[in-house]
Amino acid sequence: MPQRIRFEASPAEPAQSALTRLTGLYGQCSRAEADLIVALGGDGFMLQTLHQTQSLSLPVYGMNCGTIGFLMNAYAEENLLDRLQEAGEEVLNPLAMRAEMGDGSEAQGLAINEVSLLRAGPQAAKLRISVDGRVRMEELVCDGALVCTPAGSTAYNYSAHGPILPIGSDVLALTAIAAFRPRRWRGALLPKVATVRFDVLDPSKRPVRADADGLSVPDVRAVEIRTEPSIRHRILFDEGHGLEERLIREQFA
Repeated sequence: MPQRIRFEASPAEPAQSALTRLTGLYGQCSRAEADLIVALGGDGFMLQTLHQTQSLSLPVYGMNCGTIGFLMNAYAEENLLDRLQEAGEEVLNPLAMRAEMGDGSEAQGLAINEVSLLRAGPQAAKLRISVDGRVRMEELVCDGALVCTPAGSTAYNYSAHGPILPIGSDVLALTAIAAFRPRRWRGALLPKVATVRFDVLDPSKRPVRADADGLSVPDVRAVEIRTEPSIRHRILFDEGHGLEERLIREQFA
């Protein structure tokens, strides 16, 4: 693998200090000249870097300088070129969100982890759920619901008691957040190619917002979510510490 590296760092002081040291050791090139990107920060910065560089089709190797690093490798300054040479690659497709808002406008976004709908007022949300054009649940009363990728299954989805999905399983998880009716409904596993639609019932009384990897859309009336196969995020992991191993290890922690 060529070794023309572009280092990107979050604004946090540990990441900025690491940027200074690593560029001193290994140099720095522009995104246009780079063969790969090394992202310094936590998972949030990794997602930001993947979104910002998706048109470049460059592999991204993350080193953890933040508080959460599920998508990151351990930070170490020595032998970086060897680590990059030996790293394995995972390819992830993001979710595409199309949200219809109360004023008739639309918003679109991409999410590597999940698209979530959350109540935006004191009362629980009421959602109708359709899959591939067929209504599967007439009314879910809840604090919210989400659709996640395998890469995002250990994030918000896992906190909401959703399942961990193996990388390469070609499924999505649809998970309820604090479901009230049906009270113990935990969600569903869906094919990766499925299109999920949430319709917000009684939106004036029970407002809902939608979030896609940090993009927040208020006052949504309907949200459609599907996998976007044309976008391929390439993530590098140290040998023996790829996403598949991390997902398995997380379930036995």
